[in-house]
Amino acid sequence: MEQRHERVLKDSGDRTEFATGAVRDMQEGKGRCDLLPLDVVADFVKLIKFENSVDPLAADVFDALEDFRGTGNGNFLVKALAAFMSMDNSFHRWTTMLLEVSKHFEDGAVKYGENNWQKGIPVRCYINSGVRHFIKWLRGDDDEPHDRAFCWNIMCALWTCKHKPDLNDYAEVPE
Repeated sequence: MEQRHERVLKDSGDRTEFATGAVRDMQEGKGRCDLLPLDVVADFVKLIKFENSVDPLAADVFDALEDFRGTGNGNFLVKALAAFMSMDNSFHRWTTMLLEVSKHFEDGAVKYGENNWQKGIPVRCYINSGVRHFIKWLRGDDDEPHDRAFCWNIMCALWTCKHKPDLNDYAEVPE
């Protein structure tokens, strides 16, 4: 008999529906991590990493995300994922990360319908949620798999940049 994993996507019951028809759980009251000055956060993490045993690569994740926000270049999202996978976590192997993220896709398909996210969600939403999950993972929150959710958000942001560039809030707009 196939063993199923426990559903872990939190659900407030409130939804945001985007013009594309895609839906996500409401973000209100969760903070606006997309507004954090991530370069300042990275500088702060670099200073405290030795005192509080913060993984030094956490600053690299924040730096890469800030570089993405400044340029809209998806290569910085790849760098953020690579730095995260190099940190002290269970995702050292890319195969493990992919299998875990596939569970997140499965849970999302049950909650919102298959490939709902591909209808189009602004990249800013993925960055907001991804940064929040990364911070919760750093803090040690275990109410849901924040490592998996971080990777899912960054992967979906990358896909959106590639396939729906008009939804990349951070891309430089030619004058």
